[in-house]
Amino acid sequence: MSCPICGKAVGEEAAKYRPFCSKRCADIDLGRWLNEDYRVKGDDDEAEPRRPN
Repeated sequence: MSCPICGKAVGEEAAKYRPFCSKRCADIDLGRWLNEDYRVKGDDDEAEPRRPN
């Protein structure tokens, strides 16, 4: 298995960070989620226009 961030092989010593090879790569992935670099598309996104608050 290879790390989805850097591509290095994930060894047994990094089992607690799977699917990442290290804490650094796990933190990079978390940062991308928190910055909304990743998005999960849903049906509601296209169906309803945003309403002002």
